[in-house]
Amino acid sequence: MSSPATSSDREKVVSKLPGRLRQDLKVRAAQHGLDIQSAVEQGITAWCALASVREAVDTSGADSFSTFLPHGQWDEFKRTAADRGVSLIQGLAQSVKLWLDTNPAPDVVRPAVTRRIIVCNQKGGVGKTAITAGTGEAMAEDPNRLYPVRVAKQLVAALRAGEQADAPEPADNPLDIENLPGLGMRVLLVDFDPQCHLTNQLGAAPLPMNGDSLTNHMAGDPKGDLRDLVVPVDEETFSGRLHLLPGCNDAFLLDVRLSAVRAREAALERALAPLEPYYDVIIVDCPPSLGLSMDAAAYYGRRRNGEKPGQSGALIVVQAEDSSADAYELLTTQIEDLRADLSLEIDYLGIVVNLYDGRRGYIATSSLQGWVDIKDPRVVGLIGDLKEQKEAVRMKQPLLSYAPKSQQAVSMRALAREIS
Repeated sequence: MSSPATSSDREKVVSKLPGRLRQDLKVRAAQHGLDIQSAVEQGITAWCALASVREAVDTSGADSFSTFLPHGQWDEFKRTAADRGVSLIQGLAQSVKLWLDTNPAPDVVRPAVTRRIIVCNQKGGVGKTAITAGTGEAMAEDPNRLYPVRVAKQLVAALRAGEQADAPEPADNPLDIENLPGLGMRVLLVDFDPQCHLTNQLGAAPLPMNGDSLTNHMAGDPKGDLRDLVVPVDEETFSGRLHLLPGCNDAFLLDVRLSAVRAREAALERALAPLEPYYDVIIVDCPPSLGLSMDAAAYYGRRRNGEKPGQSGALIVVQAEDSSADAYELLTTQIEDLRADLSLEIDYLGIVVNLYDGRRGYIATSSLQGWVDIKDPRVVGLIGDLKEQKEAVRMKQPLLSYAPKSQQAVSMRALAREIS
């Protein structure tokens, strides 16, 4: 977003504006990367240049509105309003409406190739499921609403300083937060873990063992259309942009069943291919395994022909402790072996340090520094160990619906933008 001019370059003006126009102006300016005062300036300039009077705008319920304009513009605006016989409130409302009409909301930019993100680590308990859900939720939020996001420079500063997870909530840190439009992506979350944590956390039911499942489709024994298994997630919040392919306990047998499948590395891709035209992003919550299922997930996240680097790939979730480092080495070794054996390009989208709490002392802070020092892949997210995520899981609700202004929600949105 462009930086506003200093107050010495402008003068403060106070008028009134209907609440609906104020909100539309706030959102639309953010969508176009402008500050509000620049949008108002452009609107007034265009309104004063009109050859005829515009249709009146309903200004009932108008409330106090202030902004900064270039010196002299407000005086010109008042003269123009007087010449046209309209009040300053009506003239300002028409100016804002004119700017909104001539600057429509931009279309959501959708990828040419459906992005495929595999969220992984061989170690269990690091919070892969929470990161899968939170990232998907952040990507699917309404593009016509504003949400608090931790700005990238604050993430960098936090990583350098070893930010403590008990920092004040975003409302107490206004300089850390920027209100940005939702990304508006169509997102499918895939529960690829036989423990079905993602399914349970989002309030869905695991698929029955005697029915159809992703495992059956990967093993070449489908019992129906995979699309029929997909369920929406909180339609009220995400308006049909977020879906879940529930897990099934039969995935415990997946490695055994894959051993009899030809080109088993491509089994997940073959199964999910029919769903890809309906989504911009597919995020796979991988099991804590180094078996054939992980090979299939890594293959699915490979860079395809015509796809830009960093669009798809592996997002690795770790904690700031030593066992995560051991698991990280095992995972990256498996991915590197698959790269070499099949001549694949598998991109690392980054490392997410999850469940971080600097109060745990030297082990946590030194481990965090160790992750930051890796550089490639770089740390793209630092998520605190706070109560809201646990409460959302208990309530079986998406975190960004349950606590949309929480520090964890703010950090999830930053993570989604770092890898977008």
